[in-house]
Amino acid sequence: MIDSIRQFIFSSLREMNYDTDDIDDDTQLGPRGADLASLSLAELAVRVEDEFGVRFSEEEAEELAGKTVGEFCAIVAERVSAPSVEKAEVD
Repeated sequence: MIDSIRQFIFSSLREMNYDTDDIDDDTQLGPRGADLASLSLAELAVRVEDEFGVRFSEEEAEELAGKTVGEFCAIVAERVSAPSVEKAEVD
């Protein structure tokens, strides 16, 4: 699963006109690595949400700049594999 998420992220970055040659799992998404601007981070998050059916809060989306590609892949994989649990009401 992580490999398909990683491939999707790299494909999305290329579609967004980012050079991915020097990007790997240890590369931060923000200014200290891939240098994605905040709007690009938001676009990447939306693309991942649409593709994998996961959701990120606005706060989480803002925190993506500090995540590495590997960390982001792991977060998405965890959410994809987590079963949807509805809380049962207790009388």
